[in-house]
Amino acid sequence: MKIFTATQTQAWDRYTIEQEPITSIDLMNRAVQVLTDWFALNYTSNRPVVVFCGTGNNGGDGIGLAKLLNWLNFDAKVVVCDFAAKRSVDFEAQIDSISQQRSIEVEWHSNAQSLPVIPSNALIVDALFGSGLNRPLEGTWAQVVEYLNQLPNEVLSIDLPSGLLADAHTPGAAVVRATQTFSFERPKRAFFFPENAERVGEWSFRSIGLHPAFEEKNDSFFHFLSERDAVSLFRPRSKFAHKGTFGHALMVAGSFGKMGAAVLSAQACLRSGAGLLTVHAPRSGNIILQTNVPEAMVSADHRAKYWAEVPDLQVYASIGVGPGIGKEAETAVALGRLLRAYDKPLVMDADALNLLSENPDFWAFLPKNSILTPHPKEFERLFGKSANDFQRNDLQREKAQEHGVFIVLKGAHTAIACPDGECWFNSSGNPGMATGGSGDVLTGILTGLMAQGYAPKAAAQLGVYLHGLAGDFAAAELSQEALTAGDIIDYLGDAWQEIRASFLVL
Repeated sequence: MKIFTATQTQAWDRYTIEQEPITSIDLMNRAVQVLTDWFALNYTSNRPVVVFCGTGNNGGDGIGLAKLLNWLNFDAKVVVCDFAAKRSVDFEAQIDSISQQRSIEVEWHSNAQSLPVIPSNALIVDALFGSGLNRPLEGTWAQVVEYLNQLPNEVLSIDLPSGLLADAHTPGAAVVRATQTFSFERPKRAFFFPENAERVGEWSFRSIGLHPAFEEKNDSFFHFLSERDAVSLFRPRSKFAHKGTFGHALMVAGSFGKMGAAVLSAQACLRSGAGLLTVHAPRSGNIILQTNVPEAMVSADHRAKYWAEVPDLQVYASIGVGPGIGKEAETAVALGRLLRAYDKPLVMDADALNLLSENPDFWAFLPKNSILTPHPKEFERLFGKSANDFQRNDLQREKAQEHGVFIVLKGAHTAIACPDGECWFNSSGNPGMATGGSGDVLTGILTGLMAQGYAPKAAAQLGVYLHGLAGDFAAAELSQEALTAGDIIDYLGDAWQEIRASFLVL
């Protein structure tokens, strides 16, 4: 699913108006109806609703919402901040449409000092600016935002919290802190970054029926990895397939005291569908692996406590390296040898990434289209600090293109940066997955998918989505608080069942 910039979305509106055709006010009313339907499913009418409106199109959305809510027996009141004496045509049309509807109370305010007292139980709707801004708020508008942010009330922002830029870092505090944000047609890029979490709150989006031809004709580097996207990558199994059909994977993982990482990555690799799995680990891990992952074969290193030698790699369809391997000097040498010896894409995680950051000459030997799965701190060690999340995402995309690899930056909306410049933000997963070993599980899944012949891009997309989906099933059953990395593996079967069922109805 393509994520368009605010400018592109405005062009999409215009294209729809011209090509459907439909008038601008009728398109606004269609959007308002979609918003109202969503609102009625998520809020009850037992408390007042106060809609703060600017005098642009976002304000028009707010007035339209108030009108429809009153028809649904909500007690909705409108507060218009008329500071600039400049009103959009559609805003004026919405005001005219409620002029005869005496049940709607409309207050007009020309300065920030006269804003009304809001009941503590009221739901505030922010319809001041939406996504129409191209610079941070200041002056009187900043005072309005400060006023709203000081209130204890729940806040719903329409399209985008007022003051927040959709496609760039927003400095300062002049941004409405929403409890919920409802976005028209698509989510905004700003929604995917931790720096905006307290501004956006929980967010939802719904299509308002913008013309599909625009999306077909226009490109975007940014995408939202939806269930439909993941399902489209699924490859059903042939009736006459055998274990050799699904590839032989190698996991290089574990060290003394960290064999749990090897177990988790190995179990996940098998649950992702690899036909055969060998785990290369220090000799001290042999009993642990044979006991906990009996389906896997073990290649025991000559060192007892850490990885130091590279086995014959030619028989393996995919390799995952890094979980729990530590950073011994001999381990770093072994990683360099592995990179020189293997010419197919591989998966690198954890200490393999830390060793890569400490040995930048390894980049020259890293196979193209490999998948790197850093968490934010590992990413920082590899590429340096960033001033904000937008800058870090830009750096992630730049480095993926520079090195010809896929960089999977793990987080609430795990971002997959591709060698072609695309970036996919994941839609599955939950905070319960922020637990030790979760990344090891992802490494195993990705390695298993690549062993089966999934191309690196498809493996990254499907693997990241599956990982999050299994976590969602686990959290639904066990709670986010009680979720462990092993639970993600246990629920991979449910995730696969969901993918298969959705594939059959595509």
